[in-house]
Amino acid sequence: MSALLLLLAAAAADPAEVPVLARRVERGELLSTTDFETRPGNQAGALTPAQASGREAARVLMAGNPVRAGDVVPPRLVRRGEPVTIAWRQGGLVITAAGRALSAGGKGELVRVVATATNRTLDGVVEGSGAVRIQ
Repeated sequence: MSALLLLLAAAAADPAEVPVLARRVERGELLSTTDFETRPGNQAGALTPAQASGREAARVLMAGNPVRAGDVVPPRLVRRGEPVTIAWRQGGLVITAAGRALSAGGKGELVRVVATATNRTLDGVVEGSGAVRIQ
């Protein structure tokens, strides 16, 4: 039993290295592996720099804190209020129109847009940066 206590005491004295943010990250910024440094700490639930890289901060993230799954989202390719190109495809026919996003979304996510010419609200799927496909 005393060997177990010694092992626990040694583990407590030598905490694991955990990746933490080296700088403050604003909401909407994309993370990269260069945004991280390692410090002694608790790794429970912390994402690795490779897991967080390329993802977008869902809120302001403070320097020195680990990044958890709820802190990041897939990159938003369409943002609320920004102009978008709305496309409708049927076979080889493609019809496009200018519009404005009413919600934000990443690739493959459903968003609401309004067509500028008709002021009609539509639901579509994000295809790329500023591009929405109507189904």
